[in-house]
Amino acid sequence: MFIHLRARSSYSLLQSMLDVKALGKLAVKHGHPALALTDSNNLFGALEFSETLAEKGVQPIVGCALDVRGPDGVAGVIALLAQDETGYANLMRLSSAAFLETPANEEAHVSLAQVLAESGGLIALTGGPLGPVSGQLAANKPSQAKALLKQLARTFDKRLYVELQRHGDPGEAETEGALVDLAYALGLPLVATNDVRFEKRSDHAAHDALSCIAGGNYLGETDRPRMSSAHYFKSEAEMCALFDDLPEAIANTVEVAQRCAYRVRQRKPMLPTFNSDERAELAAQAEEGLKARLDALGPDRMSATEEAYYTRLRFEVGVIQQMGFSGYFLIVSDFIKWAKTNDIPVGPGRGSGAGSLVAWSLTITDLDPLRFGLLFERFLNPERVSMPDFDIDFCQERRGEVIEYVKNKYGGDRVAQIITFGTLQARAVLRDVGRVMQLPFGQVDRLAKLVPANPANPVTLAQAIESEERLKSARATEPEVGQLLDTALQLEGLYRNASTHAAGVVIGDRPLVELVPLYRDPRSDLPATQFNMKWVEPAGLVKFDFLGLKTLTVIDRALKFMKKRGVDLDLSKIPFDDARTYELMQSGITLGVFQLEGQGMRDTLRKVKPTCLEDIIALISLYRPGPMKNIDAFADVKHGRMEADYPHPLLEPLLRETYGVIVYQEQVMQIAQVLSGYSLGEADLLRRAMGKKKPEEMAKQRTRFLEGAAKNDVNEMLAGHIFDLVAEFAGYGFNKSHAAAYAVVAYQTAYLKANHPLEFTAASMSLDLSNSDKLANFRQDARRIGVEVAAPDVNRSNADFDVADGQVLYALGAVRN
Repeated sequence: MFIHLRARSSYSLLQSMLDVKALGKLAVKHGHPALALTDSNNLFGALEFSETLAEKGVQPIVGCALDVRGPDGVAGVIALLAQDETGYANLMRLSSAAFLETPANEEAHVSLAQVLAESGGLIALTGGPLGPVSGQLAANKPSQAKALLKQLARTFDKRLYVELQRHGDPGEAETEGALVDLAYALGLPLVATNDVRFEKRSDHAAHDALSCIAGGNYLGETDRPRMSSAHYFKSEAEMCALFDDLPEAIANTVEVAQRCAYRVRQRKPMLPTFNSDERAELAAQAEEGLKARLDALGPDRMSATEEAYYTRLRFEVGVIQQMGFSGYFLIVSDFIKWAKTNDIPVGPGRGSGAGSLVAWSLTITDLDPLRFGLLFERFLNPERVSMPDFDIDFCQERRGEVIEYVKNKYGGDRVAQIITFGTLQARAVLRDVGRVMQLPFGQVDRLAKLVPANPANPVTLAQAIESEERLKSARATEPEVGQLLDTALQLEGLYRNASTHAAGVVIGDRPLVELVPLYRDPRSDLPATQFNMKWVEPAGLVKFDFLGLKTLTVIDRALKFMKKRGVDLDLSKIPFDDARTYELMQSGITLGVFQLEGQGMRDTLRKVKPTCLEDIIALISLYRPGPMKNIDAFADVKHGRMEADYPHPLLEPLLRETYGVIVYQEQVMQIAQVLSGYSLGEADLLRRAMGKKKPEEMAKQRTRFLEGAAKNDVNEMLAGHIFDLVAEFAGYGFNKSHAAAYAVVAYQTAYLKANHPLEFTAASMSLDLSNSDKLANFRQDARRIGVEVAAPDVNRSNADFDVADGQVLYALGAVRN
């Protein structure tokens, strides 16, 4: 029996054509009971690989092919496989060190001394022809090779295997004989491996193109690095035949697999401790915070009785405590309070978290959920335990200060960003392959532009070819184009590069390297997890989103301009019924107004003529593919041109605000609650089921819905009609909590533009200095609202933008640069 111990996945960036799922399928297809993953220097796919293979009944062996450097010119790859939990912990430290401790101008590597110091629980393979021992032999240094091998053997006591590879690549045969002699002389076992990078031999041409993309070479170059076609997933029979003269090297692959009994597993979320009694602290801060909020509102502005607020608060606190999330709320509240104390602009909320009264009380959000009819269960559902997820908007210029505060509070080794991977998408892969094939740029550009560009729902190359006759025709009639498209199809979707997620930050309860391997993005001062957004939470880490929102920076600058002119405005206290603000929105002159500045939205504003914040919440939700078709009905009912159509009298109070149109996910939940007796927790599960449209689950929910409606004397036919209607809307219903929070920001920017146009225009322009088209649009828009934009002498001492004498002044020199 033979087991592959040196497979690479697409996480070995631009080195392998096989993603983790493909490796799992190949292991099953070839009947391998185990498979080892040894990506280059990284453990990006460790947890994903472990979970994927375990689901298929294949033993995952997690390893890493580390670039190692030592004294006296020692350099090369050593493959390390995790034998047990200690080994995996050491592997995480070594892989992290390769990225975090390597100077920025060098390729990732670790020192030989580090490998020797972190050797516990690891099985070492000497790296074959690319290993440091082979490197010494190739440099005609046999004594140094022997000394290095002896040093490795002492450290990896009975856990070192002399690795042999036979791909037909240069250098393998040159050192193999000496390697075997050394192994026998020192009593070390041999092991046969195959450096797997693609599925079958016929994939070699596409992999060769991938190598050229990675190295910046052309396929036609004669002196570029090349790999043989033997780096495919060979069968057991092929490997046994290849090493028929050294059967023990084949047998030892099974021995190694048997010794690596450990696999990486998922963990429950682990948060740092906020204090010794988080449950009591949450309850105390929430009660105190709600009292402050209600005092600020005053009895006339409360949306319900004081008792209703406290009843809701106690319910939410109980659920949060029961689910074990007290610490999460306290941590988020803490860094938001710090930001606000330090005059860093923070958004009023984002996502379903705006539906939590506790979040409002802790100043995590800034809109009263009872005032807007927002549901806590849309955010946290006691009937479906999942981590809460607050997305927080900060001024884009000062977001880094908040992350630095968190880093200082919890420890620099316990805070990190999250890695993300760029892929070879349809257009990009066509351009890359076209370049390495040296096809004319114009020809490749024309072909790439035949692929529809839709960032929200990217079109695959296969879909583009199927739908575009010109691509089909060129593929069939032009051999070079056929080769280009066929190669691109094989490479599409592979990972191209690693960077860091724009917002995601994790905070651990211990040094992060004890939980996940770490990575360093050269463009960031903060380390990143090697696991991406999908896998970092199953690894036990909790994600916090620190988003930079440009609009908050615009607002902040506008308020500062106003303050210079003697106007001190607190935006949290502006009324939501300002006539000038709604007149501006109704006119559609909303360039620069958050969420409302696109031409289509401006036309919609003129059509709907909003008169209250609820209208803005609805428009933000409706102006999207799908629900957009309901805008006309919304406008017609609002302006009395049409009667609202309520499917049942019980639903009128729920749909009156949106003129009979089902707009929000929360309305779907409330309909199930009112009509069929669902709890809001159950109703959230219904909403999710309707969104996913799984037939079995939908059938169960339909039965439950009809039975509940019957108890309210709703006849079966009408109940079925309402269920179908709700199911249709649930597919594209919007999260009202998110829409309400963003409607507040939209209103604030519209308020500033309507009431303080000079300062708002200056602030807006100051953030688009390098965009001459936008500056021109702002100047044109400024005239419509009575603001003069003037260019002063470039020698003026003012900064790029200023406000003086009723004019927006900007420095020409800055704009030209």
